[in-house]
This record gives sequence, C-alpha cells and structure tokens, in this order.
Amino acid sequence: MSRHRTLRTRVKRGIAGWPVAVIGVVALLVLGVFGWSWLGGVLERRAAAEAGDCAEGEALLRIASTPSAADAVRDVAKAWSAQRPVVYDHCIRIEVQSIDSEVVLDSLTQGWDEGKLGAKPHAWITDSMLWANRLGAQNHALLGAAPQSIAQSPVLLALPEAGATAVQSSAGFRWTDLPGVTSAPGGWDRFGKGEWGQFKVAMPDPTTNAATAMAIQSALAGASPEGKGPVTTEMLGLDPVKNTMASLVAAKPVETPGSTWEAMNLLADSSAVNGSGFSAVPVFEVDLYRHNTGKDSGTPPLKPLYGVAPGGPTPVADFPFVALAGDWVGEAQVRAAQAFREFLTGTGQQKILAEAGLRVPSSTERPKPSPGVRWATMTEGLAPADSNTTQQISAAWATADNGQVVRVLVDSSKSMEESGGDGKSRMEWLKAALSGQVNRSLSGSVGLWEFSRQVDGDLPYRELVPTGPVVEQRQELLDGIAGLKPLSATQLYTSLVALYKDALNDYQDGKRNRIVVFTDGPNDGGLDFDGLRSQLDKLKDEARPIPVSIIAIGSAPERDPLTQITQSTGGTFSVVEDGRAIDSALAQVLSAP
Repeated sequence: MSRHRTLRTRVKRGIAGWPVAVIGVVALLVLGVFGWSWLGGVLERRAAAEAGDCAEGEALLRIASTPSAADAVRDVAKAWSAQRPVVYDHCIRIEVQSIDSEVVLDSLTQGWDEGKLGAKPHAWITDSMLWANRLGAQNHALLGAAPQSIAQSPVLLALPEAGATAVQSSAGFRWTDLPGVTSAPGGWDRFGKGEWGQFKVAMPDPTTNAATAMAIQSALAGASPEGKGPVTTEMLGLDPVKNTMASLVAAKPVETPGSTWEAMNLLADSSAVNGSGFSAVPVFEVDLYRHNTGKDSGTPPLKPLYGVAPGGPTPVADFPFVALAGDWVGEAQVRAAQAFREFLTGTGQQKILAEAGLRVPSSTERPKPSPGVRWATMTEGLAPADSNTTQQISAAWATADNGQVVRVLVDSSKSMEESGGDGKSRMEWLKAALSGQVNRSLSGSVGLWEFSRQVDGDLPYRELVPTGPVVEQRQELLDGIAGLKPLSATQLYTSLVALYKDALNDYQDGKRNRIVVFTDGPNDGGLDFDGLRSQLDKLKDEARPIPVSIIAIGSAPERDPLTQITQSTGGTFSVVEDGRAIDSALAQVLSAP
C-alpha cells in the first residue's frame, strides 16, 4: 500500500489548455467591467463636481489644527479643494482652524463654546499623540478612528547661542543626564562653564506642554531594560525611577513659565545665560523654527535661540490626524476626513509640510532661512510609552510638584460587581487603579471615602482613610482600597456634600485641593439634584476652590447632572466604558491643573 501511494505522488498529470484560456478570458472581462465601473464612477464624480451639481449638495469638513502645522495644512487643503473633491455625492468644502491643543481637548470633553470657537471640528491635527491619549482617557467615544501620524518633529533643548555652543562642545550629553545635571549645584561645570552656576531647565506643566512631557519620558528612559524606552507603568513604581522624577521636579526653576512659548520668549529676551532664571527649555524643532522666524508672533526675536539635540534616543512628536466621532459628525464628514488624511500623506503634500518645518519620510526639504535650527539627522527615536503610561507620568509629575490634597469618593453600590472587562469586575479594576496611584505617588495627601446606602449607620458614606500624606500612610491607603466591596445603592449626592464640607474644613492653602468621584450609576436616594446644587452653591468659597472631578464607569452614565456638578466646581467629567480605562482616566484627572 505504501508503494502505491509513493507511485501516486510521482505521477504528473497534464492539464488541458482550453479551460485555463476560458478562465483567463472571463477574469479579464470581470476585471474590465469592474475597472470600467470604477473609472466611470471617478469620472462621474469629477464631472459632477466640475459642474457644481452634487446630488447631496455641499458638506463642510472642519479641521482643528495645532498652530505648529496649521499654515501648512491650510495650503494642503487648498490643493485638495482645487481638485473639487466629491464624497458620498457631497461637494466637500474644507475649513482649517488654528487652535491650541489644550483648548481643543478641554472644549471637546467639558463643553464646546461655539460662540468663542465656532462649530465643533470633525477632525483634529495635534502635535503629539499625548493629546489623543488624553482625549481617549476622558471620553474614548470621541475618537472616530485610530490616530495616524502625518509628520514628525524631534524635541530639542532651546538655549541662547552662548549656552548652546557650550553644550554642543561637550561630548556625550544625553537626555538621561538631565536629572543629574539640573540638580547639581554647579551644573554648568559639565560643559566647562562653571562660572555660569546651575544648569536650570524650564519644565512647563507636562499636562499642557507636550514637549516637556516627552523630555521627561526621555530622562526616565535610562531606567528601562535597554536604556531607550519605552517607559512603562510598572517602572514608575520603582524607587530609582521615582527618585529621578523627584530630582527633575526639585530642580525646576523657582519661577517656571506656564508654557513653552513663554519660556522661549524669556530666554530670547535675556542678554545673559540664566538671566531669565533658567538655561534651557524643551521644545519641538518646528516650534523653535517658528519662534525664531516670527511665524506666530509676527516679529522675529532680536536674537534667535539655538536648538541642541542631546544624545541617546530622541523624543519625537508624531503629529497625529485624529478623526473625531459624535452626533455632529455625519457620514460625509467621516469619509471626507479619511480622504483628506490620505491626501496629506501624498508626496506633493508631504513636501508642503516639510517646507513648513516638519519632518516627513518622503522629503528632505527644509525651510530657509532657519536661524538657530540645524536640522540634525535623527539616528534613533525614543520608543514612546503607551497611552496609559503617558497619563501616569503626568500624574506622577503633578503629585511630586508641590503635592496635591486629593479626597477619593468611591461608589460601592452593587452594580460595581458587573464586568469591567478581561474577567474582572468594575470594582477590581478600580481597586487596581487606586493602588497603582498610591504606589507611584511621590508626595501629596490622599483620603479615601466610600458611598452606597447605610454604610455607617444611617449614613450613606464612610471615611475609610483620613486625608494625610501618602508617604506616611501608604499601607493604610492600600489596605483601605483592598477592603472596598460592592454593597447596595448609589446615594451619591448626599455623600458628595458631606465630603465637600470635610474638604473645606481641612483645606490646605498653597496646594491643589480636589475631590475625585468614581460612580457607575444614577443617584438613587437621599438628596436630589436640586438639593445638591443648592448645597454646593452655599458651600463654594472662591478663596478655597475645590474642583470635583467625576469618572463615570459604563456606557450610560447620567451625563447632564454629573457634567453640571463638575463644571460648577471647576472639575472635569470623564466617561470610561469599562474598567480597563479607569487607570488612565484617574491619571488624567490627577494631572489636570
């Protein structure tokens, strides 16, 4: 039998030629029909556009762009409009608005003011994936598709010319050297200029200044197994990494500017190294170019700043195109945004972006003149942290920077037993997120409360751990978190008033005092919403601001009343559809100014 099988495998049977020929002819006919239909569709759409006779009329595609790229994106939009694009039988008209990423994020998540900003955008081009991560952490449903990069820009240190020359003349300076150099009493010794004293680097708030956030990642990357990133959430809990973060925060200038642009202006206006109170500031290469040429201010500085690229893996801004989702985004806008994003990546359009100071794979064009910018070749990019870790880095920075006083109010209703994803309940995910934050915290004070119904006699709330310094009661907090378990109802409003009163009574001047609430259902007992609003209005004190931020878990939270609570107190409202996103959302809240 085995020999028969062997023989069979050796037999070569011929195949008649006529079936192959018939199949080939049929295939060509089918391809021809499809090709003719496709070509006919293209010609028909183009003819319709040229005739101005789109069956569904005109559709407007609004794009909000970071100022760093807005001029170039407008030029690309003009080129696209010249082709008279038609999408879903709509003639597409495109508008590009230059607007700061911080404003877009805050407005999309906390309430868009059409009177100030115009109508909501259908897509967003920002300078860094950090912003898209923050949007996803607060409300993932607003992300219409996975963001995709259209250009890049490396992070540099911007210094006056004398300082830049000294740093560039000293071999071996790397991003991972920042903590040591900035915390040393004579940091400029490292560059042969000890008479200049400390080497101070301005670090504007990383929550609102992406270049700072990326520089911090690079400084921490030395603790990764290969020394080049990515930084992970687990790393942030290690003592060496926490010490590095603490060193960076402690080395900040006493008067740290609020933004990267303000820091650049102060450096440019100073006639001496450290004359502005600091020596350098992290900045995107494209923003340094725009600053030195007056693209945004209209007037170039008298003396340009000079960009220095420290050694090691370079942090790189990726300028993602973020398609948005919401009831204001129609199918025509969805398709038009996709088509325009694809158009942006074409060779001709990429050249436009390159000529504006951005880096793209298909072009080595650089704007001229470009004082202070060397356009150095990037040899190795930093492996970026994932979306959750980026939030945790900002939160760790915020807790280390002058600390915070945070009171956490946890919903321990029965619904917290429901699935939160990956085989864990909502409560299990919440406990993991809280424990992680406690372990990563460098300073500040935290208190823990829970609420449900009759958890302390007739009271629907209970203080589990009094508010106190994390470093002194870390284990007590971890034990209190571990003891959380779902009970019965969701009497949020009564509990929130009680916690707000406690926060006022123990208000700490000079600190960020805030309340963070986790809930997964509507208020179902005790005070009603009108009663809550009346009580909060009486309690609020402008001299003692206490923002209330709410993280709602589940797909159908009580958005309107919860949003009103957060807006009236200056807090934020976030929605996470399952437990896996709680950690990022909490970090986003804790890092907010």
